[in-house]
Amino acid sequence: MSQIQFGTDGWRGVIGRDFTFDNVEVVTQAIADYIESQQPTSRTVLVGYDCRFMAEQFARRVAEVLASNGLQAELLDRPFPTPYVSYECKCRSLAGGVMVTASHNPPEFCGIKFKAPFGGSATPAIVKQIEERLHRTASRVQNRGGRVEAVRPRAEYFEHIKSLVDFEAIRRAKLRVVADAMHGAARQLLGEILREHGIDCLTIRDRPDPLFGGVFPEPMEENLGALRKAVLDAKAAMGLATDGDADRLGAMDGEGDYVNTHRILALLILHLVRRRGWSGKVVKTVSQSVMIDRICRKLGLACATVPIGFKNIADLMLQEDVLIGGEESGGVGIKNHIPERDGLLIGLLLLEAVAHRGHSLKHAIQELWSEFGEFHFRRRDLHVPLAFGKDLVSRLKDEPPERYSGLVLQRVDCLDGTKLVFDDESWILFRQSGTEPLLRIYCEAGSLDQVQRMMIAGEELAQGG
Repeated sequence: MSQIQFGTDGWRGVIGRDFTFDNVEVVTQAIADYIESQQPTSRTVLVGYDCRFMAEQFARRVAEVLASNGLQAELLDRPFPTPYVSYECKCRSLAGGVMVTASHNPPEFCGIKFKAPFGGSATPAIVKQIEERLHRTASRVQNRGGRVEAVRPRAEYFEHIKSLVDFEAIRRAKLRVVADAMHGAARQLLGEILREHGIDCLTIRDRPDPLFGGVFPEPMEENLGALRKAVLDAKAAMGLATDGDADRLGAMDGEGDYVNTHRILALLILHLVRRRGWSGKVVKTVSQSVMIDRICRKLGLACATVPIGFKNIADLMLQEDVLIGGEESGGVGIKNHIPERDGLLIGLLLLEAVAHRGHSLKHAIQELWSEFGEFHFRRRDLHVPLAFGKDLVSRLKDEPPERYSGLVLQRVDCLDGTKLVFDDESWILFRQSGTEPLLRIYCEAGSLDQVQRMMIAGEELAQGG
């Protein structure tokens, strides 16, 4: 039981060590107990899975435990994106959904995400209730091999996201696109949608591979060498990459330069407000760009900052009129959809935003910098002992340096980890994982050189220097 700990979006563990059939049964029983406590009108729970090693077998065990608890368990007949499961929960008013996936984590990991009836990640309050039930379920897991129904994906999710996209504008712009599924659950879906609307699209890494071609299925620059090569070889206008379960997005411009979520979120805010006339609050995690704050001030939009984890964004999307919410690690969600990140939809909307501008993605970013200032971002994940990482984050909070890498400290933000913010609006965030010996350092500044200097200083701190 000590091995089961929930993180920013569900429970994850190393297959065969932490993520075992026994532990999967315990977590699923806790989910079943939570669902029963809500006295749901529907008794149906949809179970999906990604392309990881034994994900289908783990998903079947999840479905069997749910069925043994008297719930109607539907198991998708193929690997499919997480946003599909979330959308089905809302569209069909299901009791909930379970997705067997470790998202963007390395191949040796698997995990479980619970999707609530409203169509999004379990809120912190829901996660707390599931965790409280974990320690009461281990000795009474119901697994009598209840009836599981295999189901094919339905069309409603795809029809909905298509209704949110101006394909005519993309087609007129004659954009050639490369879609990179990173050997994950998106497979050829993005390419099929674009080609259906007459848009030139090449798909790569579109076959399921439990080893993800030897890289982590996270759409960050270091994992997108194949996308860069394909964009340059095909002379494409843009490359779009989705992560292992297709709820996150990364992009490449036509020159093979990586476009991170900070820039994607900024471009989408401007597009939705200035081109579409949408309104509402913007929600960003603490590791998102200062550009978002500048854009919101200029456009007169309220902006809220929440801890890392899209569940925190989803929580606000359920309570308030939220235009868009975004986290640093590739997850973006918009209004008029579901309170959930969706890599396929956000990729299509980025194409639309660039098409309406009438220029390349690189030119769109240069226009963004010209109006709101140039910012660059870096993130490093360092393997350090759990206790050391927690102590470092605590020390920086209690005894922050007055100067750091030649910069004057303006304030300390302790919303999630310890974030040092300087007088030129640059910042560095130290955040220790609560479940594994991993210290993440996030940094943003006005030049690549400054980011590099700040990162070197941060790594020296993390190494005890």
